[in-house]
Amino acid sequence: MSPACTTAAPRAVADPVLVVGGSGFVGRAIVRELAQRNGELREPRLRTLTSRRPPDGTCPRGVAHTVADLTDPASLRGTCAGVTTLVHAAAHVGRDPARSDAVNRAGTLALLDEARRAGVRRVLYVSTASVYGSGPHRGPAEGELTPAPESAASATRLAAERAVLDAGGIVLRPHLIVGPGDRWVVPTIAQVLGRVPDWPAAGAKSSLIGVEDLARLVAALVAEEPRQERGDVLHAAHPAPVRTRDLVLAVARLLGLPAPRGTLTLPEHRERLARELPALSGHQYALLTRDHWYDSARIWRRTRLEPGPGPLEKLGAYAGWNGEPRGRGAG
Repeated sequence: MSPACTTAAPRAVADPVLVVGGSGFVGRAIVRELAQRNGELREPRLRTLTSRRPPDGTCPRGVAHTVADLTDPASLRGTCAGVTTLVHAAAHVGRDPARSDAVNRAGTLALLDEARRAGVRRVLYVSTASVYGSGPHRGPAEGELTPAPESAASATRLAAERAVLDAGGIVLRPHLIVGPGDRWVVPTIAQVLGRVPDWPAAGAKSSLIGVEDLARLVAALVAEEPRQERGDVLHAAHPAPVRTRDLVLAVARLLGLPAPRGTLTLPEHRERLARELPALSGHQYALLTRDHWYDSARIWRRTRLEPGPGPLEKLGAYAGWNGEPRGRGAG
């Protein structure tokens, strides 16, 4: 693990933290948030682990970095040494079942084995509400739904969740995440509107969170005193769900596209989109057009954070054309 420079910040991380997947969309935001808490330290208390070394200048000062591969358990040896809290934000979200299993399930098991050997006291795992399947879901709290994943990526992340929970860790389940580096929500909506410039008038609602707010929640959980946990699942979203049509209208304004009229029924829209954009799966379509909102009150109570404005109010600062981040690219 290479040394890193340190810089002053308002608050310091109390105990050593390792962020796995620290160069990805969510992981990078978590690293930025935690790095702001670092003071002038002789040795960085914040470390990241990724499968590739990030480009020079993209890792915040005061952060140490190491390269290891979740699919190669031998490469993980020693990576958790001296760590109090492990934040696991790495995942394979593609459609390759073998790769999903190797990274999400087997990789998490190998990482937890290393954490146990090193005496890590707390594990936080950033999962996804997609483990619940396609819904509709209208405001269930944690424990009120039985997971029913519909893809290899979601199924293997659910398997990773179970291992984390068995180890007494905390699982976070966000639904739609927007922010700098978003490669799914805004880009997918833009692609859909580009192929079928309309959107059904049906009033589906979704749980949404800005990636910076998700990082705030993770940082607040990291700041808690480590304690013996039985394993816990927390929904991680802004408390107020958004109408999906409002999200689509906001994306259209952001990208300078005509506002969709809402003249198509849901079946008509799906039929046209199946012809124009066959790569969009039925599950992905359902996530954007059916109710998928979850009671997220517990995580805000536990962290004592204020949710602040909803993510739609910040959307204009998040993405450029086709959802590419304004600034450096996603890791």
